[in-house]
Amino acid sequence: MERRWKLAIGLAVFALAGAGGAYLYYKEFQPDRDRFVLRGIDVSHHQGVIDWPSVAGDDVAFVYMKATEGGDHRDREFSRNLVEANKAGLPVGAYHFFTLCRPGIDQAQNFIDAVPSNATSLPPVVDLEFYGNCSRRPSPEEIGDDVEAFLEIVEGRFKRPVLYYATNEFLAAYGDALPPRRLWARSILREPDHDGWAIWQYHDAGRVDGIEGNVDLNVLPGPLDDLTGS
Repeated sequence: MERRWKLAIGLAVFALAGAGGAYLYYKEFQPDRDRFVLRGIDVSHHQGVIDWPSVAGDDVAFVYMKATEGGDHRDREFSRNLVEANKAGLPVGAYHFFTLCRPGIDQAQNFIDAVPSNATSLPPVVDLEFYGNCSRRPSPEEIGDDVEAFLEIVEGRFKRPVLYYATNEFLAAYGDALPPRRLWARSILREPDHDGWAIWQYHDAGRVDGIEGNVDLNVLPGPLDDLTGS
């Protein structure tokens, strides 16, 4: 009996050590910085009030911030984030969360009304995912038409191609119907297996000076000029 008890304790300690090691790996993971030199973040109102000078001083080379969602929602921290991040000297981009329950034209108008075209230096992004979306699931043809309408308006305003932030689940359902654009790939803790991706979101619980709590972390596969087209 005593021998079995000691074995059980040993196995429990081993399991706890393994879990602790896995958690530490998860929290500390970052891509090879010799290959992916530039690190950035993406934020929304969930990050609260941000100290942007501190962010800029903590190995952050660019930032994307949520501007809008659907046909009428505006992120309540967007205006403040846009002004303060620009003051801190950070290259800034804005993204729109695309809902499956509103026409693409309405959503594009919401985005261009909220985002000054002279206040962002990075390409606009449309966020395509099921998480946090409405329950409606349109046909691929309908989604393709709505996204194309969104792209036509937004690209006409900003004079540069939109990037897709898209999850694998969304791409599996609708990817073939989407007009081709470069991808901001979400692939936590492993390099994306998509060809030609523009941004890699590698962590969803990172830490950065100036932000209380977790924040998404991203890297670029090349210089910032490759993203901006300058």
